[in-house]
Amino acid sequence: MTPPEPEPQPVACPGGLLHDSPAVLAVALQAYIAIAATGRVLAWNPAAETTFGFTHAEACGRPIEELIIPVRFRAAHRAGLGRLAAGGPGRVLGRRLTLDALHANGHEFPIEMTLTATDESAGLVFHAFAHDVTTAQRASRFADVEAAVARGLAEADSSTAAAARVVEALGVKMGWPVVELWRVDDDRQLLTCAARHVAPGRQVRGFALDELDRGTGLPGRVCADAVAHWIPDLSADTGSVRSRAAARNGLRVAVGVPLSTGAQTLGALCVYGDRVEDPEDTLTGLLGGLAAQVGQYLERRRAEELTVELARTKDEFLAMVTHELRNPLAVITGTAALFDDELDCLTIDQQRHYLRVINRNAQRLSVMAEDLLDLARLESGHLAVDPTDTDLCAIIDQAVQAHAPQTADKQLTVAVRLPEHLELHADPHRLRQVADNLLGNAIKYTPAGGTITITAALDATGEGITWSISDTGIGIPPGDRPRLFRRFYRASSALDRRIPGTGLGLVITRTIIERHHGTIDLADSAGAGPGTTFTIELPTKPR
Repeated sequence: MTPPEPEPQPVACPGGLLHDSPAVLAVALQAYIAIAATGRVLAWNPAAETTFGFTHAEACGRPIEELIIPVRFRAAHRAGLGRLAAGGPGRVLGRRLTLDALHANGHEFPIEMTLTATDESAGLVFHAFAHDVTTAQRASRFADVEAAVARGLAEADSSTAAAARVVEALGVKMGWPVVELWRVDDDRQLLTCAARHVAPGRQVRGFALDELDRGTGLPGRVCADAVAHWIPDLSADTGSVRSRAAARNGLRVAVGVPLSTGAQTLGALCVYGDRVEDPEDTLTGLLGGLAAQVGQYLERRRAEELTVELARTKDEFLAMVTHELRNPLAVITGTAALFDDELDCLTIDQQRHYLRVINRNAQRLSVMAEDLLDLARLESGHLAVDPTDTDLCAIIDQAVQAHAPQTADKQLTVAVRLPEHLELHADPHRLRQVADNLLGNAIKYTPAGGTITITAALDATGEGITWSISDTGIGIPPGDRPRLFRRFYRASSALDRRIPGTGLGLVITRTIIERHHGTIDLADSAGAGPGTTFTIELPTKPR
């Protein structure tokens, strides 16, 4: 026995002027709306429910302007409807119109509509047939985006400039409130935001991060899976802190596609919209094609920049080795020669002085050798971190005690403000290395009589530690700050004063902190005064 045919859903409104609605309107793919001369809705088919978001019961009998006409167009709508009802000229009747319509959830979207009118027994009735043309318009506008992106890639003098041109073209021409381009940083094992477009007036508090762990948020998922991801409703993506932050800022949908060349994923291109939207193959396909174009550019540009970087690194390494290796060796060999020549006539104190000079320079060479070994481990991804339950306060105290002779020699004041204990899950050896590097730098770059301040405490959540080391030293010029964590890089303020150093300590320090899922930042200087402050954030529990 065959099941009965389902009853057709209603189209005409109860008590409306249309008493007989053809069954074809109930199954039509286009939205159908009948409107009285007063503007009241007389009929509303299922496709209208899908298109505009109001149910048949919600729409029937209500003024059409309250349902689908944006506020800025309502006065013009009433005037036009009045002219038509009075028998005036109808320039819109029978024509295919592209208009902005309002959805029940408050967002606007483009529709294509035709309007006709019939004389019914109870008066004039207008019949509107409409459909959403968002996808068609996107595809049309995407040709302009692709042209703008191609022009931007051709004109950009760096991958950073190219990323900025890409996100601007997508944001401005496609109307997305937020567009981001993320790059994979293999050395640091995280993602960095290469460029972000934010529409004017749009708030992104708590959302606009510059770095993410791999696998975190939409960019992390896209890079980890190497496939496109679509989040139709950010507020429902409860597993992501960043999605919730986006939703609090009025963002509703997010789409991300990988930037890749062959089997390698270089990053992610992510767009965020302000209305809930189901996955749509056309958009992901268009974004995927654009991402492939950007990925090819980035791969080519990366090869060019790597060549320049290798040449620069080679020059800086040779300069560092020439200076930092030759000088201690010269001191050691010279002092040893003097020691040998004058041994018979040297007093015990003089002999000890020469031995201290040799020992101090040998230690300098040992530190440089250890830094180079750590750099090699870093480059190969084998910088070992063995976390265990430990106390940061004890580690800092040990470092301060170890550096006491140097601080005393320069008459430096070291102010330490710590609680009794700060328990965390970390590698105590590596954190001691961080403490030694930062405290050693503070001592090295602070003139005699200066002050070094060390603080550490739990953050407001109780799940993290904020640790800072500040000094009243020579400071770091603003122009040097972006390159401060680059290997072999020395700030101009240090080079001008001929202060020795390898340019490796901060690179290794940042790697250790990031392997502990923490961050290290150089705080902005207050005014033009001297001094430097490094702030470290560390989680207390394993991740």
